[in-house]
Amino acid sequence: MTDQVQKARAVFFNEAGSAEVLKLNVIDMPEPKDGEVLINVKSIGLNRADIMYRMGMYVESPVFPAKLGYEAAGLIKEVGTGLKNVFQKGDVVSIIPAFSLHQYATYGDYIVAPGYAVQKHSGKLSFDEAAALWTSYLTMYGMLVDAGNIKQGDHVVINAASSSTGLAAIQVVNYCDGIPIALTSSSHKKEGLLNAGAKYVIDTTRNEFNSEIIEITNGKGANIILDPVVGKNFNKLLETITEYGKVFVYGVLSSDEAVFPAFPVLMKTPVIRGYNAMEILGNPEKLSEAVKFIQKGVEEGAFKPKIDRNFSLNEIVEAHKYMEGNSQFGKVVVNP
Repeated sequence: MTDQVQKARAVFFNEAGSAEVLKLNVIDMPEPKDGEVLINVKSIGLNRADIMYRMGMYVESPVFPAKLGYEAAGLIKEVGTGLKNVFQKGDVVSIIPAFSLHQYATYGDYIVAPGYAVQKHSGKLSFDEAAALWTSYLTMYGMLVDAGNIKQGDHVVINAASSSTGLAAIQVVNYCDGIPIALTSSSHKKEGLLNAGAKYVIDTTRNEFNSEIIEITNGKGANIILDPVVGKNFNKLLETITEYGKVFVYGVLSSDEAVFPAFPVLMKTPVIRGYNAMEILGNPEKLSEAVKFIQKGVEEGAFKPKIDRNFSLNEIVEAHKYMEGNSQFGKVVVNP
């Protein structure tokens, strides 16, 4: 290791709260231990989980001083013992979010990552795209393929479709020969969603948006609904599910209270459940199948993350604020 790279930069925070709690610090260069690699980070993918963890509202609470970040892509700088036959210096890699933020994090220019969470990534993707891949596509594989058992011709309603995860859902549905119905509360995003592969785009600010879904599905209703919003439209959304359909709640972007439509649920008996990507990430066998599925889709050109906007690592506070504004179309990426 040369004198020029003895220091690194990393983002920490010492209290839960708004984006302003994030601080960029200079630290000693991390060193990989057995089973770890040191990565020269080129791109960092931001996720909703990052914001929730920063605010102390995630499945695990931050331990201060806390680090942040689940996704990144870059070049391997150093390989720890135990991985010499797996990785080499200079390998182009991306990181799967299969670890606790208490142990590892990606917000930095040089980071240590566990070998089990590191994937050599395809030349089909740029560093930005590779850093935007795993969280969104693993989540959608889990809901649509593993738990949803999507079939050819299935109508899939995708709420908040312009998010990075929503756009991944459109691609996965098309890859599985389903019919993606994209929902958005921003009518100006309609053309972008159609270009992204949505078969239909519906504006949820219209009072009768649920009737449009019923009409599109020829009165049968949607086979699968993916909803990271919930809120005041949840009852209307559930009215559009087909008999024995599946509804996945994987976020709560709306602060509005939701109304539960008891009668349609009693009549149609759908499965309504929450979803967390740990169902895939915490199961080695399922994770292996998911990785193969995603890599195949990337190689075939079916899966390609959409990058909305880039920030520098110095602008990490601004990047978080921008993401919280919910105006993006695709992934927010930070470049050290």
